[in-house]
Amino acid sequence: MKVKIDKHKLTNDKLLVYNKPKKVYIPLISGNDTNITILVKKGEYVYKGSIIGKRKGDFRIPIHSSVSGTVLDFEEKTCFNGEKVKCVVIENDFKEKIEQKLSVKRSINKYTKEEFLNLLMENGIVGLGGAGFPTYVKYEPKNINTLIINAVECEPYITADHILAKQKCEEILEAIDAILEINKIKEAIIAIKKENVELKQTFDNYIGTYLKIKIKLVPNVYPMGWERKLIKEVTHKEYDKYPIEEGIVVNNISTIYAIYEALKYNKPLIERIITFSGENLQDKRNVLVKIGTPVSEVLEQLKVKENSVIVAGGPMMGKKVEDLVVSANMNCILALENKIDIPTICLKCGKCVEVCPSKLSPVLIMRTKVKKDKDINKLKKLHPEKCIECGLCSYICPANLLVRERVKDAKKILRGDK
Repeated sequence: MKVKIDKHKLTNDKLLVYNKPKKVYIPLISGNDTNITILVKKGEYVYKGSIIGKRKGDFRIPIHSSVSGTVLDFEEKTCFNGEKVKCVVIENDFKEKIEQKLSVKRSINKYTKEEFLNLLMENGIVGLGGAGFPTYVKYEPKNINTLIINAVECEPYITADHILAKQKCEEILEAIDAILEINKIKEAIIAIKKENVELKQTFDNYIGTYLKIKIKLVPNVYPMGWERKLIKEVTHKEYDKYPIEEGIVVNNISTIYAIYEALKYNKPLIERIITFSGENLQDKRNVLVKIGTPVSEVLEQLKVKENSVIVAGGPMMGKKVEDLVVSANMNCILALENKIDIPTICLKCGKCVEVCPSKLSPVLIMRTKVKKDKDINKLKKLHPEKCIECGLCSYICPANLLVRERVKDAKKILRGDK
């Protein structure tokens, strides 16, 4: 069953740069991992790009300051996942001081693979499409044969990758070419929606000399941006757990550009483009914003209406939030009308089952009450862990039930988080 979702692509092509936050609150989180070693103290001066924390687990990637200034404190703020996260509070001195001058690499194709992996790790490059997974880990295997660049942005409102691809197309192609050469990857495929003629034309204007890079047009269906669905559409291949089983790596446009800046300038991940949109925002823009910036400051500049509902992420997969600060994996902020859809009772219509891209039974997962060990076993057989949290089940539900939220709760129960 295919569901038509309004696009709501409302932003214009003028990128706003918001680089003057009075304070930044750098979230001590990497992906969903909050097990971070703090490397700064109150009163300490930090430079833009200074390492202020480092992940403790398997992926020891650093977290950098996005401004120069003084560490004031450590406070909890809401992050992209809707959870409160400890943050390093830094007072911006607006001097943009860096500890050492950034060197410009003339040719970014000349790195060894080891140097490439180290640069991505040391600069804290993570996936900017939502998961925030450390990027260098994807490139560690030797059996990569295909790089897929996800330029789909299938969720309504979001246009952050679109504007970046239009404005930095040459740099993005240069980065893709370097990634192919350094990692000895045979081909790269840029996936673009069929209806996005403008973006295809932008790439066509520059792609001629890059013989290993191809454009693939994909249907405008949701959730085409989901890695598993995109890979099947582009390569006709399926895998069990990870794309690397088929020799495939997937990065979105924003991640590719972050790789470019790391290779070209040795620049850490300290800023990103975010779509600010929604009916309750007067000036709908894509904004280049520093990591740790309070979202309320940007919304105020874009003239947000009072009593708006603020959503981190798109309307399908996003989460209602307050007191939010910018994190690396945040691609969209929405200011929406405060509408309340009153839930009724489940109609047992089965529509959530029909639309689920993971082929689950969301309604059964939602109705499974866990009170005893045997209930856990029932829940396990329904495989809620396979849910990609796309939100189609809630979107299609005629009873206005928060099906996705209940399935997410079930995932937490199986993980032991609830």
